[in-house]
Amino acid sequence: MAKAFTVKDFFQMFPDDGACLDHLMRLRFGEGLTCPKCGKEGRFARIAKIPAYSCAWCGHHIHPMVGTPFEDSSTPLQKWFYAMYLFTTTRHGVPAKELQRQLSVTYKTAWRMGHKIREYMAKVDGDTPLSGHVEADETYVGGRHAGKTGRGAAGKTVVFGMLERGANVMTRVVPDAKRKTLEPHLIEKIERGSLVSTDEYVGYDNLTKLGYDHQRVNHRKHEYVRGIIHTNGLEGFWSMLKRAIRGTHVHVSRRHLAKYLGEFEFRYNRRKNPRVMFPALLSGF
Repeated sequence: MAKAFTVKDFFQMFPDDGACLDHLMRLRFGEGLTCPKCGKEGRFARIAKIPAYSCAWCGHHIHPMVGTPFEDSSTPLQKWFYAMYLFTTTRHGVPAKELQRQLSVTYKTAWRMGHKIREYMAKVDGDTPLSGHVEADETYVGGRHAGKTGRGAAGKTVVFGMLERGANVMTRVVPDAKRKTLEPHLIEKIERGSLVSTDEYVGYDNLTKLGYDHQRVNHRKHEYVRGIIHTNGLEGFWSMLKRAIRGTHVHVSRRHLAKYLGEFEFRYNRRKNPRVMFPALLSGF
């Protein structure tokens, strides 16, 4: 197993903004590259007053921060890197107030950085199609309200999830849990012929007709496992997500929920080797 990347390791590797920029340049363009302007090969030298590198032959500039969450940000690059480190070393996420305290930035800056990093984590994680044995389920995220709970509860945001056994989880914020809403996501992301485990909900009634080996457990009759047929993997992911929201973020609006889902998908999909989460996130540029 890879050695843990500690706080001491972080500051030894990234003692200042210059070290962070050099690392970003190497990740995105390699040690040496062909100048896109003059076509000559050679090393690019860092420019002192701006976060860019200049071609030794023609002076053409390369800006390694362009196309990253750091583009157009006045926050020091080392603080961005450290925020990413915090995101990958905490189990339940990092609230904006904690980023504000750790980075000595304003709350507005911390809030913006957090959402930029979550969007980037979702981008790095990607949406690889699922196959083999896939669990499908939906959950409801939001505060407690009087009245009905579960499906059809008021004031809740519906989240649909698909999880490939031994591999990745994928989620979507959806307007409702109707069959016509869920089926397009299943068809798009799960390969035909896959074994799909669900509960008894009628929204999954057409899966066999759509070309899947559809098997069910009946939660209403207290049947939660039948051999290899269950949705326990997704249930565990929903529990992790909701614990994080309640314990760390307190409340997440529907508008921003997809960003938090992207963050927790990234973390869950690398759960077998959490020690490499930070290097994996850095290498995604």
